Formats: sequence, structure tokens, C-alpha cells
Amino acid sequence: MSEVNSIAVVGAGAMGSGIALTAAMSGLKVWQIDVSQEQLDRANAYHAKTLKRSVDKERISQEDSEAALSRIEHLTDLAGASDADWAVEAATEDAELKKRIFQQMHATFGPQVVLATNTSSISITDIASSLPDGADRVIGMHFFNPVPVMKLVEVITGLQTSEDTAHRTIALAEGMGKTPILANDRAGFVSNRVLMPMINEAFYAWMDGVAEPEAIDGIMKLGCAFPMGPLRLADFIGLDVCHHIMMVLYNELGDQKYFPCPRLRQLVNAGRLGDKTGHGVYEHD
Repeated sequence: MSEVNSIAVVGAGAMGSGIALTAAMSGLKVWQIDVSQEQLDRANAYHAKTLKRSVDKERISQEDSEAALSRIEHLTDLAGASDADWAVEAATEDAELKKRIFQQMHATFGPQVVLATNTSSISITDIASSLPDGADRVIGMHFFNPVPVMKLVEVITGLQTSEDTAHRTIALAEGMGKTPILANDRAGFVSNRVLMPMINEAFYAWMDGVAEPEAIDGIMKLGCAFPMGPLRLADFIGLDVCHHIMMVLYNELGDQKYFPCPRLRQLVNAGRLGDKTGHGVYEHD
């Protein structure tokens, strides 16, 4: 099993920037890649802010903070990261976009480099099908937001993923301070297959007048010991992301229970997407 000392993270959104920071804090050299310089600047600001907060709260030293930040290099060109030992894609949840990125990664990185995707719902086997060869090194590595805080990495094996790839992925996740748990390549995997129907039902409870959002979330928090109610969680994830994942589940599994609630669809159509737009189920600063 080859040792991983460096990682390329393709995508600098919330998930990609979180993965990059977590990798750097675990001692890995990181290349953060995105076609948008503006997005890279945001990621850089997030890294600096998050590390400063950790120093202020005495979770890490100033020296460790500076060392982690120095290990992250921001690039707009994938070729600049060709020496990476590992690659993980964290782009938008769009199957065709991910396939194009995987074709680029396949052409850029050597055959010993694992090509992982942070997808939360798209088939690993489908993504791997875009490659002329090397499907055995494609795997799902689903981190959870916020990545530096959440311990779970859902590891999803595709139809052709090799055991060696799975073992190496588990080892890397553990080396990054995470708890990897294996799942098979089915729509939504485990996390979203269970979570999204609950979120959808919470929207139905709201739409049908069972209770207002604050009451629904309060009951689920206090009654089920959830740290965040399902409607508040939907805002945090992004209502558009929830809608997209539900449609993946519905199209793949054909069960009406996965089809997005009309209230959810209405908010998405209105551009009320949650935290990222300042307004979803709730209003946000």
C-alpha cells in the first residue's frame, strides 16, 4: 500500500475547501483546484478564518495553524497538481460534470492514484463508466459538512472498485482523523437514503399544517435528540441540494416517497435556498 503524502482536491466550494483544510491539518500537502479564482480566494479566506478560530479557542497552536495554511496551494489548472498521491473531486452534484472531471483526473494522475468523489448521491459505478480504463481506482469518499468538525466519511464502493482501493481509502480517512464506514453503491447510499425522506416528510408536515417549522424542528431536536431539526438542516444543506438528491433517489428507485414535497419545490423555484441565499425555510444573517 503506497503512502499518501499529498492530495489534490478538485473543487473549492464548501465541501472542497473543508476537505482541503482537514487534509492540511492532518499533515498532507494539498493542492486546491478550481476553475474560478474567486472561489479559490473564498476558500483561502475560509481556511485562514477557520484556523484563526481554532487558535483563539486554543484547539491548535499558532505554529500549527501557520504550518497547515502553508501546506495548501491554490490552482486553477489541474496539471499543476499532477504529482499528487491522491485525488478527490468535490464539484457540484452534476453527473455529467463529474464525469468530465474524472476524465481529466484520469489523464492527469498516474495509475496508482486513487480517484475519489465526494458525491452524496450519484452512482460511483456511473462516474467510473466515463473512464476508458481504471474503474477499479474510483471510489466514493463522502465527507459531511462542516468537514473539519464532522467525523464520518461514508466510503462507497462501485461495481469495479478494487479491495485495495477501498482499504487505502479507509486508511486515508483514518489518517485524516475521520471515521470511515463502508456502504454499497445504491442511490443516496445510506446517509441520504435515510435522511432525505425525513426532511421531505418534515416539509409535508409543514405544508399540511401539522405544525410550524420552529415546532417541527423543536420536537425533533428534543424528542429525538437531533442536534438540528430537519427543516433547519435542509436550509444548512441547501434546499436546491436536497431537491436534487431527492430527484436522484426518485429516478433511481421509482418510489413516490422520494419525490420532493410541493412546498420544498416552491421555495427552490423562488430562489429561497437556505443559508447560502439568506432565506429558505428560515431567514438567515
